[in-house]
Amino acid sequence: MYDLDRYLNVRSAYGASFAPDGTLSFMLDATGTPQVWTLDAPEAWPVQRTFYEERVTFASWSPERRELAFGMDEGGNERAQLYRLDADDGTVTDLTAHPEAKHRWGGWSHDGERFAFASNRRDESVFDVYVQGCEETGADATLVREGDGWLSVGGWAPDDDRLLVSQAHWNFDQDLFVLDLDTGEMRHVTPHEGDVRFTSAQWSPDGDALYLTTDYESNTKYLARLDLDAVGDDPEESDLAAALDTVADGGEWNVGGVALDDETGRLVYSRNVDGYTDLTVGELAGPTEIDEFPTPELPGNLAGGVAFDDDAERFALSATGRRENTNVYVVEMETAEFERWTDASTAGIPKSTFTEPELVRYPTFDDRTIPGYFSLPDEWEAGETPVIVDIHGGPESQRRPSFGGLTQYFLSRGYAVFEPNVRGSTGYGREYTHLDDVRKRMDSVADIEAAVEWLTDHEAVDPERVVAMGGSYGGFMVLAALTEYPDLWAAGVDVVGIANFVTFLENTGPWRRELREAEYGSLDEDREFLESVSPINNVEAIEAPLFVLHGANDPRVPLGEAEQIAEKAAEQGVPVEKLVFDDEGHGITKRENKIEAYTAVVDFLDEHV
Repeated sequence: MYDLDRYLNVRSAYGASFAPDGTLSFMLDATGTPQVWTLDAPEAWPVQRTFYEERVTFASWSPERRELAFGMDEGGNERAQLYRLDADDGTVTDLTAHPEAKHRWGGWSHDGERFAFASNRRDESVFDVYVQGCEETGADATLVREGDGWLSVGGWAPDDDRLLVSQAHWNFDQDLFVLDLDTGEMRHVTPHEGDVRFTSAQWSPDGDALYLTTDYESNTKYLARLDLDAVGDDPEESDLAAALDTVADGGEWNVGGVALDDETGRLVYSRNVDGYTDLTVGELAGPTEIDEFPTPELPGNLAGGVAFDDDAERFALSATGRRENTNVYVVEMETAEFERWTDASTAGIPKSTFTEPELVRYPTFDDRTIPGYFSLPDEWEAGETPVIVDIHGGPESQRRPSFGGLTQYFLSRGYAVFEPNVRGSTGYGREYTHLDDVRKRMDSVADIEAAVEWLTDHEAVDPERVVAMGGSYGGFMVLAALTEYPDLWAAGVDVVGIANFVTFLENTGPWRRELREAEYGSLDEDREFLESVSPINNVEAIEAPLFVLHGANDPRVPLGEAEQIAEKAAEQGVPVEKLVFDDEGHGITKRENKIEAYTAVVDFLDEHV
């Protein structure tokens, strides 16, 4: 048996980007936080390029120069700044120098002379679009479009004369715009009614169309081509249906994303099949036709983060699974031959000891079936196995079977782990995702009760030793499950969770409030309902011991959520432990903090479970 430190020291390599000369950059957390590393050949000795205590969030090579851009925030505050790294002499230049603002990377121009980004430096509640020369810094950025909401930049047109801009109204409703950099005109190209997703948009090689994933007039997302001429210039008279053509239908599953090289028309897209990745590799043979290449049989069950090399003969991506920690692979486009380039360590733990989950479905209160992943330890005794119900955040998210060191540790210690994708989760169609919206919020909590009923009927499980654990919205689900169904739980672990929807919406980052109100309900119209479903207002029902974990710099779910639930539960006589990290935000990201945090969680569960 290996100790917790070893499991939390299993490394991850991801976020690949190719330099023009074929050098591969990637993110690796070998030092305790993700930093930029590079490789010149498969499994060669990697070179560390950044050396910070804070996490680096992305890295992107210039298409023409030996330099790359990267992003980094401070203490998890999510106010990312952009930097340029000279790969030859190692010098780093602060490109943005506005530490009070968020900066969201929008890509290099094709000639490498400029880059684009979105930022809320003018008004913290909205994002504007900026363009900046690669040698310019800070105040030199040119404001090219003032926004009135959550804008992000999707990339440069092939001629570098236009930018693709996305506006998110919430996670299930976006709009796309084309911003002309010469005139400043921003043309709305996805006029629609209701909630429609337009995601993963890419420019076509001729710049006359966009390839994207959407659920327009569909329950699931599909790969589509949007003809920019056909959509028209006047949103009042546009015919989106006539301009949008299906390229690949996901059937009952979502097409998750697409990567398209806008010089060659080569592309990779994925389907999310019950949480597992199904890749398609090929090249455009016409506006809506794809010549498919062989598909690589990568280790693990999940893959993503595609990056093409300079001539799109190869692409890099990350692959992972419950028995495969995350590594970067490089695939030959036409043959599907691949090599693993990175060698992220498993900290000496044999992969053969890692446990693969079983995909199951269980019945819930309204005769639906809920999908989930159930993992049993190698050795278990009938009726004696404690189980952790691990609830994902979002709620517009999905638990997928990627590698998790903490999960594998719990399994090695004799815990079973159950990971439900309750109603409201993505991956199962539009209808399923909307089943928990606003007034239907507590139906998703009832799905957790049904999960415990299913578990207690399982021959392995000890019904007296069931734990609720979750982060962010999953933390709310933990607290709600403890207040709504108090007799089911032996303990609860709330990580950066919402205790009070009213105070959460009042205090979350102003750029996020409108997006979250679309999911949870608005303060103006739904305050009474939000109060009624907030666990803090039902705290007297909690019986199980509670562990509360939070980051002091959390801009999404402010620290006050943890403080109020810990205080009120303790006043009720509930055994409560609270642990706050001053240098973390929405989640615990630094390895030394993870070890301290989850050692405390394990000790807490050993005591109470």
